[in-house]
Amino acid sequence: MSIPSSAFEQYTIAFYNLENLFDIHRDPNILDRDYTVTGRNQWNTSRYNAKLKNLSDAIAKIGFERTGNPPAIIGVAEVENARVLQDLVSQPKLATFNYKFVHYNSPDERGIDVALLYRPSVFELEESKAVHVHVETEPGVVDATRDILYVKGVLKGMPLHIYVNHWPSRRDGYESTNHKRVAVARQLMAQIDKIDPDKERLQQELPLERSKNVVIIGDFNDDPDNDSVLKELVPHGFSNVTEPLRKYHRGSLSHNFKWNLFDQILVSYSLHNDVPEALYFHEADIFDDIMLRNWKGKYRGQPSRTFVGNRYHGGYSDHFPVYAIFRRN
Repeated sequence: MSIPSSAFEQYTIAFYNLENLFDIHRDPNILDRDYTVTGRNQWNTSRYNAKLKNLSDAIAKIGFERTGNPPAIIGVAEVENARVLQDLVSQPKLATFNYKFVHYNSPDERGIDVALLYRPSVFELEESKAVHVHVETEPGVVDATRDILYVKGVLKGMPLHIYVNHWPSRRDGYESTNHKRVAVARQLMAQIDKIDPDKERLQQELPLERSKNVVIIGDFNDDPDNDSVLKELVPHGFSNVTEPLRKYHRGSLSHNFKWNLFDQILVSYSLHNDVPEALYFHEADIFDDIMLRNWKGKYRGQPSRTFVGNRYHGGYSDHFPVYAIFRRN
């Protein structure tokens, strides 16, 4: 007879690409003209509020069936600024949980950043910073892209180092952009080695106060078997806990009717432990609930987007969230 999950102390860490969460105001410093009242998408208060409601409804349900609570921590991508994050966490479905957030403006030309939302009742924030990455389209030509967000804190007694990522896109083709994502992966690992020079993240038996637990989350614009993830991250003390979720018929996004798993979670070996009172990785999943899917038509089963081409669809995002459950030993 199996033990019900409610018998365990459990917490969810998730990641969700929110697909162009812009406010309706023009910012002359970024390319946000499409997301204004007079822009191509006719982005008005009604559409903005509908997007906020949809996203908050989705976030509140990530991992809920397993833990009875919304995520303790959730990394997000494609947010314009702190204003949209404040509007998001103020939505009725999230306001009860008093979510706080960490956000820095990045040099991305479109003005889309990564951020981290967390419930202060379970996660104590200690430190954060934006990690700038240097990427070149070709030698000498800098490609302004998203910073990596680093957050250090304690999840119910468990020290964590969290890195939130949104790596350069494949818009110009996989082969011609692969070097960008590999470059970001190497710079990420250099940052991780700075806080963990002795590779203690590989140790599964260190006492709680000495543990170096690292969680890497994000939209990598690569699949688990691509070089940037498989060769540049995994061999350095990480397990890609979302890798087994990628199937022919399942992923976190669909492009040209092919599923990809660009949204991933990697955890250090130290989070596969049986140390007394420590948290350990239990399971991962894609939150691809029917509420987030198109119900009919050509794109049935795929993520329900805000726009399909130039047509307003009123959905959630072109990505599904991914999440990992951590249990107490």
